[in-house]
Amino acid sequence: MEIIMSVVAGILFAAGIYNLLQKQLLRIVIGTVILSNGAHLFILTMGKLKRGAPPVLEYGISDYADPLPQALILTSIVISFGLTSLLLVLSYRAAQENNTDNMEKLRGNHDE
Repeated sequence: MEIIMSVVAGILFAAGIYNLLQKQLLRIVIGTVILSNGAHLFILTMGKLKRGAPPVLEYGISDYADPLPQALILTSIVISFGLTSLLLVLSYRAAQENNTDNMEKLRGNHDE
């Protein structure tokens, strides 16, 4: 199961990086979202997947799930949501001001 999750995380990383390297602002934002979801999946996979094991230690239980990856992912989800919101607002405002979302046209000329 962990190998499948690692492969899916790798596919998400590849798709995210591919979209980050595009010229349209919306694809860059989508690439950021996909990349953050790949990071969430990777962190969850690195914490070892255990089904049916409680996340809290009690006496007599030797097989338990580590709650740290879930806590890190929850924090990361909140941060990535804020980052996505900021990127969407900035890209919308830049596209509205310049009438384009192409990064090559937003770069401007050297004479300016």
